[in-house]
Amino acid sequence: MEITARKIANIPAHKTSCAIVTIAKSRKLSEAAKAIDSAQSGLISAALKHGEISGNAGETLMLHGAADAASARILLVGVGSSAKFDAATARKTSTAIVKALRAGKCKEACLHGTGLGSSDYSLGQFCELLSRDLSLASYVYSETVSKPRPALPLRKLVVNGGDELTVREANKFLNRGQYVGDGMNIARRLGDLPGNICTPTFLASEARQLAKSSAKLSTRILEEKDMLKLGMGALLSVSAGSDQPAKLIQMQYKGAASTQKPYVLVGKGITFDSGGISLKPGAKMDEMKYDMCGAASVFGTLTAIIAMELPINVVALVAASENLPNGRATKPGDVVTSMSGQTIEILNTDAEGRLVLCDTLTYAERFKPAAVVDIATLTGACIVALGSQASAMYSNNDKLAEQLNSAGEISYDRVWRMPLWEEYQRQINTPFADIANVGGPAAGSITAACFLARFTEKYHWAHLDIAGSAWNSAPKGATGRPVAMLTRYLMDRAGIK
Repeated sequence: MEITARKIANIPAHKTSCAIVTIAKSRKLSEAAKAIDSAQSGLISAALKHGEISGNAGETLMLHGAADAASARILLVGVGSSAKFDAATARKTSTAIVKALRAGKCKEACLHGTGLGSSDYSLGQFCELLSRDLSLASYVYSETVSKPRPALPLRKLVVNGGDELTVREANKFLNRGQYVGDGMNIARRLGDLPGNICTPTFLASEARQLAKSSAKLSTRILEEKDMLKLGMGALLSVSAGSDQPAKLIQMQYKGAASTQKPYVLVGKGITFDSGGISLKPGAKMDEMKYDMCGAASVFGTLTAIIAMELPINVVALVAASENLPNGRATKPGDVVTSMSGQTIEILNTDAEGRLVLCDTLTYAERFKPAAVVDIATLTGACIVALGSQASAMYSNNDKLAEQLNSAGEISYDRVWRMPLWEEYQRQINTPFADIANVGGPAAGSITAACFLARFTEKYHWAHLDIAGSAWNSAPKGATGRPVAMLTRYLMDRAGIK
């Protein structure tokens, strides 16, 4: 899809199959809407007069232009109060535009951005969001279906920023949005692939392919023999019941001087989670192919920052494994030794994500990171607490937590900070090891984060539990979150506004 900006001086004369103009609750027409209304014999004014659209955020009305008009159709989009145009309103507006263009089977359209944006949310930010949403709408899963669903008909969108945004500025934001959307689609594809295709070995192959796309990216794959030498007993305990060997995937993006400390992303890559010996219920177990969405988000984020050529150093670590039961599988009550030297009593083999992560978080120390963020579909308790609207965030550093929260607000891929109080640590104490891998039914998401916190004391760290935000059950599909938030976080660290 081509998404580009253009300066349009004579709006009524601009030939397009669908002109998009905004309508505020005040019903005061923007300059673009006035020009089109005048050229179309008061078509927009008539719709307002008859109450066909009121200007509420997310409201749309498709009008058909005169037979000889340059604009064959006019899409009116409500934006609410112009003075209160914020991230939430922008989200409603962008979603409504994409939905209307799909329903109208539009192959080409032109957005006249005059009147969009406010002091809280600029026209440039909206351009980035809309470009991202259009990229997401173009995603079609096709790998294992003979007749994929129809693709978004739209092939080209032109944005006219008027006097509010130069063509160069608009294209900058539009390109960013498309890069992030493409990264999210990479994450969605990996998440949607079935577990018999997307195995740890497959993810390792995808990492090697990604490295070929940029001279700034290098990839190293650690095999089980390498992990054994490193003492990664926790990670290896998860793959013990599977015929698929675990992989520790290391990807290094060098966009800045080697003297600059890297930001480390750690993704949980359980390509299928049966629960192991602590077998999950059969209902919705098929959705456990999505247990590698943390890893998928790392791939998607790297894809975006490579396209943007961010001047920053990033290390991405993916702990990839299957969790299945067989005669060699880890049993409840077994004790393993982690790379850090801490012993772990495995009370529940379905709490495997924290086991692959803890060794990977210890491995991250060798990069002397500026900060480490791990991303994982870690607990069902997180879904109970927050649903799908926000990802849970835990951190041992207030500044890092605020940076992630800010990135989430700007990208509208939000997080909510949860407590890591010392009192919760008592729940994961055990008389038979240094730490237990579960802390009982109460505060399950918190005690999982407390477990990880014991392996992250040497650097600034944050944990994102994306169990509720990484995929949808109806309609079923990966969301690509939190690629947008992670990319915005890294853009901020690189000084990109």
